Amino acid sequence: MLKLYGSVNSRAMRVIWMAAELGLKYEHLSWDPRSPETRTPAFRALNPNARVPVIDDDGFILSESMAINLYLAKKHASPLYPADPKAEALALQWSFWETDRLDRQIVEYSRHSGALPAAERKPEIAEKAFKEVAPALDVLEVALGKSPYLAGPAFTVADLNVAGALYRALTIELAPWPKVNAWLSACWDRPAAKVARKIREG
Repeated sequence: MLKLYGSVNSRAMRVIWMAAELGLKYEHLSWDPRSPETRTPAFRALNPNARVPVIDDDGFILSESMAINLYLAKKHASPLYPADPKAEALALQWSFWETDRLDRQIVEYSRHSGALPAAERKPEIAEKAFKEVAPALDVLEVALGKSPYLAGPAFTVADLNVAGALYRALTIELAPWPKVNAWLSACWDRPAAKVARKIREG
């Protein structure tokens, strides 16, 4: 059976969403980032980076949420993994793009603009992060003006990976990016996305 290491409060949320899309059963070790469990020699043997998520798929060990989702979608021959090489390349492109342009930035903005206790927030960090978030949302807005989804006319792993990473953007004012707003809402309105969100939010 598939084993997933990582709490829904981590990037494992994207993997939990993917598992729900695929209807997979799995053993879930709900470990938070930087928790004592991730510092043990046993876990470091699985991922020397000591980070979650990690999966153990019948002995195949894989880390990094984007790679995990691409692997699971392809392994299970899901329509979420594009069969066309060009659409596949777009799914890879957007997954890699997100990790560079939005992943860390959206987290920093969210934390320092509202998620952290007021005494711990640093407005200068939030401002700096948003100066990187906004241009990335501009890029998404242009892309979604050409196609309803990132790799073509249908929802794929590309959308799941990027929308999953943009969970924190659900609480951001997205009026300047109407296409991003509509796309993000549609992605998170999927039944499998609601499963992941319910686990996180209770």
